[in-house]
Amino acid sequence: MVMLKIQDVLDELSLIENDASVPRNVKSRIKNAISLLTHQTESDMSLRIDKSLEELGDVAEDPNLPQYARMQIWSVVSQLEGK
Repeated sequence: MVMLKIQDVLDELSLIENDASVPRNVKSRIKNAISLLTHQTESDMSLRIDKSLEELGDVAEDPNLPQYARMQIWSVVSQLEGK
């Protein structure tokens, strides 16, 4: 069940990452968050989620981020905090 929801989060993050209006530095940090969530050698999922939440929190504060992308990121953060 948790993996299914993580996959939903990963899908949303991929959509943001592939959006042409999102700045490159933000895309890079989103890519880092995706990598953290999918990193299989880190056994504790809650630790992986915490690290990605930190990354996404920083991304959401970027002043160059379009407002709709910021809302998508906060939606993802909300989903991850519920895990």
